[in-house]
Amino acid sequence: MPKVPNLKRIRNEYPLTVRELAEMSGVSYDTITKVENGHREARPSTIRKLAGALGVEPRELMKGKK
Repeated sequence: MPKVPNLKRIRNEYPLTVRELAEMSGVSYDTITKVENGHREARPSTIRKLAGALGVEPRELMKGKK
């Protein structure tokens, strides 16, 4: 399962809280928090849901830090 290094940065650009992103994406608050903090890798389906809610391509969430 892949890591999602840009999730927190992109979420904060909107700005959205973790709870707001959870409601928009259907991904649990706990999962988003763990993925953002590197405690859990995300399933491809989770990455697609998060990317869809943020209006970005899934690969944008997974790119290395700029």
